[in-house]
Amino acid sequence: MLSIEKMHFEISERKMILRLFDVLGVLTALFIVGYFFNFDYFSSITANLYWTLVLAIYLSLFGTIFEMYNLQVASNQFQVSRSALLTATTTVSIYLLTPFFSPELPSKRIQIFLFYLVVFLSLFLWRMIYVKFLASNRFLQNALLICDQEQVEELILGLENIDPHYKIIAFVSADAAQENMTDYQYVQQIKRENLFSFVKENSISEIVIASQKTEGITTELYQQLLQLLETGNIIREYTQVYESKTQRIPVHYMSKDFYRYFPFSRSNNNKLYLLVVRLFEIGISILGLTVGLVLFPIIVLGNAIGNRGKLFYTQERVGRDGIVFEILKFRTMISNAETNGAVFTTVNDSRITGFGKFLRKTRIDEFPQFINILKGDMAVIGPRPERPFFVKEIAEVMPFYETRHIIKPGLTGWAQVNYSYGDTISDSLIKLQYDLYYIKHRSIFLDLSIAFKTITTVLFYRGQ
Repeated sequence: MLSIEKMHFEISERKMILRLFDVLGVLTALFIVGYFFNFDYFSSITANLYWTLVLAIYLSLFGTIFEMYNLQVASNQFQVSRSALLTATTTVSIYLLTPFFSPELPSKRIQIFLFYLVVFLSLFLWRMIYVKFLASNRFLQNALLICDQEQVEELILGLENIDPHYKIIAFVSADAAQENMTDYQYVQQIKRENLFSFVKENSISEIVIASQKTEGITTELYQQLLQLLETGNIIREYTQVYESKTQRIPVHYMSKDFYRYFPFSRSNNNKLYLLVVRLFEIGISILGLTVGLVLFPIIVLGNAIGNRGKLFYTQERVGRDGIVFEILKFRTMISNAETNGAVFTTVNDSRITGFGKFLRKTRIDEFPQFINILKGDMAVIGPRPERPFFVKEIAEVMPFYETRHIIKPGLTGWAQVNYSYGDTISDSLIKLQYDLYYIKHRSIFLDLSIAFKTITTVLFYRGQ
């Protein structure tokens, strides 16, 4: 049986634990309070499976929107307190305001207040327990890396920065020669002949092989790896670990081996999936344009005061199969913003007007793109369409960049909800990794995840 020092949780396991105990904690608290204080409203919820299920769905849904299952947020006391407050408030409000899906409102109004208090406190207390214990160092996942010596720092930082509970404590050099034994800060180098004993003595949960050279994987090292595999140790290839933890494709690491990752998601050619997505896009576009019409007088007034010029602007963008189309947006920059040529928009760009900043932060500037979606130039979800000038410039220095054009560009996408606005080639590389991950794993579930994260981006005013 594993000792407490050897226990660790994968990212997916942590998220599952958080979701499960959020629901169990709230339902258990409601049952206990309802039982001992004879609150009929509480008892009704826990006694009726349908009402219990609706409450659980609301908790999970709004918890997702308010980042309760973002592990960086979940490990921070202040951030998770804010998320718990927003989740409890929204869940209780919607639950009380949808009587068709929930019990009839209680006769005593004090029960409504106590209902909210119990939901919030149970969420808050469980999450404080998580921060104190499950997010602590005692549940670190220790790993060992086998790689070329020159790659050590880059590869380790690439994994540890995304998962604070993943710790590479040593590495074995896969270079043909093992001279110049060097410790990289806190990461020690292990001799090949000591691999097996080190893994057994230090509770290593997995061995990650990242070497692209074969001469360093000697017969002796190979035999030790086989022995470790036979005794139950996990051995994985670096790109698999990187992809599972970062949810990005490591194109910077794969060099010309990218074709190992084909075929991409079958959903890209699944006619039923594409039909469902298209119907969804039409519905969302009609709804979006309706909301845009309601807001239109305010936008016109704000543009007249804050922008002082044309309301709309069009710009060439590269779409599916590299076909160029005209994108439609509300103008957010000063007139003649690119008199000196095309440049990336930067954070706090001086060309963006005051009203334009508001439009960008709330994503209202993109409402006219619902017309592009109805026309079929764009999708609701996909890689953001880039300008032909930048596509050519980036593709010259970045392999696989034009692979983004396998599918339609989107109004929102996996890169947009996971990465802050970028204005450099390096930022474009990271966004490309996210885009390729979406193309590879495209599915209804991933689309819903992006939709929820987009709502979070708008609610927390994170647009750019």
